[in-house]
Amino acid sequence: MYIHLGGEKVIRSRELIAIFDIGSDRPSTLPMELLTDSKREGKVEKIGDEDPKSLVVTETKLYYSPISSTTLKKRSKHFSS
Repeated sequence: MYIHLGGEKVIRSRELIAIFDIGSDRPSTLPMELLTDSKREGKVEKIGDEDPKSLVVTETKLYYSPISSTTLKKRSKHFSS
């Protein structure tokens, strides 16, 4: 199954590791070391031109998504049932 992250970006649901709400989470709750390492390795992608609302962590990449974490979590739970 697949999860639409916004724009034209779709990932396999089995690749999903975590979804963070970057609008309300304090920076200390996000995995900063993971963010820093992923940026340095070129494994971070911003989807679309809108301000990102969530950070999606997959096995191979991090995505800044314009879709809320609540919506993305609902989509991911739909496929895990």
